[in-house]
This record gives sequence, structure tokens and C-alpha cells, in this order.
Amino acid sequence: MKVAQKPPRKPSLWRTVKAVAWSFVGLRARGDYEEDVKNLSPLHIIAVGLVGIFVFVAVLVLLVNWAVAR
Repeated sequence: MKVAQKPPRKPSLWRTVKAVAWSFVGLRARGDYEEDVKNLSPLHIIAVGLVGIFVFVAVLVLLVNWAVAR
């Protein structure tokens, strides 16, 4: 008896952002990770990761400038 498989989902920006955010935190269920590997584009993951790093560094710089100014 064959088990029906779900059709692969189209890669979306929101799914990619969620996957990258969870990887920044370091918490991700193995099943979700394997599903992301099958359904997300590596190019999208790299682009969202680079934007995430830039935003993280910018927030840190602004936070330090704010703390030093006080």
C-alpha cells in the first residue's frame, strides 16, 4: 500500500525568513529542518541570512551608541 505524499510547497519569503530566524536562535525540529531543505531555495536562504546578519549588526551598533550617549 502506497502512502500519499504531500506535494512540495513553493518556496516563499516568509518560510525562508522563519527558517533563517530559527537557525539564528539554534532551535529547530529535525522534521522541520528536513522539510526546509527540500522546499527552500539555497539562494533565498543565503540572501535572507545576509540581510539578517546586517540587521543584527546594525541593531547592536545602534544599541551601543545609545548606551554610550547616556
